[in-house]
Amino acid sequence: MKKKILIVVLFVIVKVGAQTPTFSAIDSLVENGRYLIALDKLKAIQPPSFLANYKTALIYESIDNYKQTIAYLEKALRFKENKKASLKLAKAYLRISKSNKAITIYEDLVEKDTSNLILKYQLGKLYLKNRKPKKAIAVFKNLIAKDSLNPHFSYQLGLAYALNRDNNRKMNSFLDVVKKDSTHLKAMTKLASSYFYLKDKDSTYLYINKGLQVNPNHISLNRIKANQLYREKDFKAIVPVLLQLDSLEKMEHFTNNMLGKVYYQKEDYKNAAKRFKNVVKIDTQDFKAYTYLGNIALKEKNYKIARLYYFRATTVGKEKRDDAFYGLATMAYEQKKPQTAIRYFKKAFEENSRNYKALFQLARLSDDYYEDKKIAYKHYKTFKKMFLNRDKEMSDFVESRITAIKKAFFIKGESLE
Repeated sequence: MKKKILIVVLFVIVKVGAQTPTFSAIDSLVENGRYLIALDKLKAIQPPSFLANYKTALIYESIDNYKQTIAYLEKALRFKENKKASLKLAKAYLRISKSNKAITIYEDLVEKDTSNLILKYQLGKLYLKNRKPKKAIAVFKNLIAKDSLNPHFSYQLGLAYALNRDNNRKMNSFLDVVKKDSTHLKAMTKLASSYFYLKDKDSTYLYINKGLQVNPNHISLNRIKANQLYREKDFKAIVPVLLQLDSLEKMEHFTNNMLGKVYYQKEDYKNAAKRFKNVVKIDTQDFKAYTYLGNIALKEKNYKIARLYYFRATTVGKEKRDDAFYGLATMAYEQKKPQTAIRYFKKAFEENSRNYKALFQLARLSDDYYEDKKIAYKHYKTFKKMFLNRDKEMSDFVESRITAIKKAFFIKGESLE
């Protein structure tokens, strides 16, 4: 009996000893790019083993064949548990967008090794990526309890609170990040953006300036600064910021669009047109840029070009295109085409029922053009109901015309309503 056991042990030792130089030869083949030969040799190894399947999986991973990577890692893990192989399996699942399977593996690994903070951190980020904020919050709070000085744990916790729509805790987490790391640009960008949204001007500038001290060329912070300056209508200060962004990102939509709007406000129509032309090259569906180009052409009395741009805006626009229709109406009015102007002012108001200027122009022009004052009266009444006191001069005019039309119909003894 002892002889039989000895023979089996010796057989296993011989087998393992024989496989060792075989694996070395296979590793050499892989290093030299002969992976097909290496795969054939691995598949020929008998009996199958953890190492043979694991090495096969590694080859498939190196050529981005993740389905086969998964298949051979799963085979390898049937022989024994192995943390490295399990992690590779989780990452392979992520490569083929099977996040839930990857999460299950990470959860299992964390359960078996509760002191492994790196695994927990990766699991928390996976929860975030897969929109599981409550689970992510629990993980990152646990990590902070273990390592309270790590700013990245607080940052990820802030992202989790943001995903959970808990704005106060989100802000507190990002503030905590900056306390731990005064150079953490991502946290400062989040804070600047949040304060901009809250219209807290001083706090917005505080974190913009802190961040730009760390990196003056930070794209996102310079964009927030440009938006803040535009909100303040500080068109002088905004231009250098936008030109700096333009030097960092050539032919970028945000920068060209903002520069176009700023130059337009400054009545620098040549530079405004140049920038809006860049915008429509970048995004051929940007109907607002076409509308601005139409407005510029209209101001320059170039009606043919204005018409082309306005029509282009109304064709490609999927949002409210009232500005483009308003431009077409204004152009028609200047060309002494009142019926066309009325049609487009009406379209502008139908496109955006908050466009009080379009409604006012529709009423006033209808009053001038049509003998039947009931048409204008109807529009004036709508304006009074919806927009009275929105613009004092317009409101006063509307009130006076309603009174005058009522009086005229009363004198004639005709019904108005």
